[in-house]
Amino acid sequence: MAMQAYEIEELIKKTFPDAIIKIEDMAGDGDHYSCYVESHSFAGKSRVQQHQMVYQALDGRMGGQLHALALQTKIPS
Repeated sequence: MAMQAYEIEELIKKTFPDAIIKIEDMAGDGDHYSCYVESHSFAGKSRVQQHQMVYQALDGRMGGQLHALALQTKIPS
């Protein structure tokens, strides 16, 4: 079962209320997304830790409802 972009954004916003989020459906199938997340919560974290934080925010949907997510994270300047 595919996910809609707004569902991904809602899940991420629950964990990172200050986040700037941009999501693009790369294949038009609801399974392959590109996601940009910018949040102060990433301060002091490595890139791997930042990505892990976003995956945790998706509440176990990666690999199930959501097949692929090309993730880019950033700390606001």
